[in-house]
Amino acid sequence: MLPQPSTDLGTVATPVRPWVADVLLLAVAVAWGSTYVVAKTLVSDDTVLAMLAVRMSATAFVLGILLVALRRRLTRQALRVGALLGLLLSAVFVFETFGISMTSATNAGVIISLSIILTPVLESVVGKRRLGAVFYFAGLLAVAGVYFLTTGGGLAAFGLGDGLILGASLVRSFHVVAMHRLSGGRTIDSLGLTFVQMLTCGAVFLMFSSLWGRPAWAYAASMGTSSTLWMAYLVIVCTVFPFFIQMWAVRTTSPTRVSLLLGTEPVWAAFIGVAVAGDHLGPSGILGVVLVLVGTMWGQRLELRAPRAADVSPTSAASGSPRRGGSSPR
Repeated sequence: MLPQPSTDLGTVATPVRPWVADVLLLAVAVAWGSTYVVAKTLVSDDTVLAMLAVRMSATAFVLGILLVALRRRLTRQALRVGALLGLLLSAVFVFETFGISMTSATNAGVIISLSIILTPVLESVVGKRRLGAVFYFAGLLAVAGVYFLTTGGGLAAFGLGDGLILGASLVRSFHVVAMHRLSGGRTIDSLGLTFVQMLTCGAVFLMFSSLWGRPAWAYAASMGTSSTLWMAYLVIVCTVFPFFIQMWAVRTTSPTRVSLLLGTEPVWAAFIGVAVAGDHLGPSGILGVVLVLVGTMWGQRLELRAPRAADVSPTSAASGSPRRGGSSPR
């Protein structure tokens, strides 16, 4: 069962221990780590947009049912912010899915992990917060681990698909930071905000799937029992759960920490590959796992120690609000 999110993004009624957010974000990373093999069974060269249209529309439908069941109402702020974030999220999915269809999962896992570095860089630029050179070294250590884990020390040619994955990594960083800055300090129900994001993505992909490749309706009609079950897995486990948790956790922790934890996705993908697909994890892969985990944990500790405006803000001190990474006034 998903935790009940706070309806007030400006305050937190009950302080949440950092490890709770960490565990949930790691669960998201595990879910995302399983999407590569599932998505490849559902997509072909001409069905990328159609598959995304079905996936996002079904996700919006499930979230809509939850909204009605919980008697949540959509506000104008949720519609405005959710629509903007949904457009950014659509770009992430487009770049990432087309990229995966044009390159290997190995290259995709290495390049997408660059959001570990791009997110704190972007946050530093827009938020005027400096994390220090050591933090960036920890991020580079994690990226190096992903490189060894997914490539075995080799390096394939950088092609169009790799460039698209790089674009997805950049837009993903924009989405994480924008989600935090646009929603922080506003009273927006996180479930409604996630619903609007998914609805926006579904509308975008429905429109463009009618202009390129197989239309979404034709793709949905051709799905058999197996494909339907895999799609349900993508919708519930890999989409509803992750973005619901991410929307909640980004208010409890910081965009940088969210990105670091989600950046362990390739590690869990490797574990799933070994346990389910019988892949062999050699010495280089084991080294990669260690480097990713060390870099991520080290980066978390450095990020938590970094000074925040909220620590010295008279308003924060007077209100008694809990210290929350990245949500302080800029």
